[in-house]
Amino acid sequence: MSGMNLITGFGVVALTFMMLMYALERRHSGFVLAFAAGCLLSSLYGFLAGTWPFGVVELIWCGVALWRFRDQAVDNARGHRTG
Repeated sequence: MSGMNLITGFGVVALTFMMLMYALERRHSGFVLAFAAGCLLSSLYGFLAGTWPFGVVELIWCGVALWRFRDQAVDNARGHRTG
């Protein structure tokens, strides 16, 4: 298997995981954190594949997801229900 095929396989797994976690976000705040991890993996894929703009955008989405996870944790600590 060539290096490009390994990178492509990693990208397929990373993006599939990210989208699955996005679809499950409303079920539990842990899925928001998992979505952030998926964005980070997708960002790594973007940089490895040489598509740095994709890597940068996914890194930004990772930050947004972490921000949302933090907000949900604060709301839960205050007794507010989110989502």
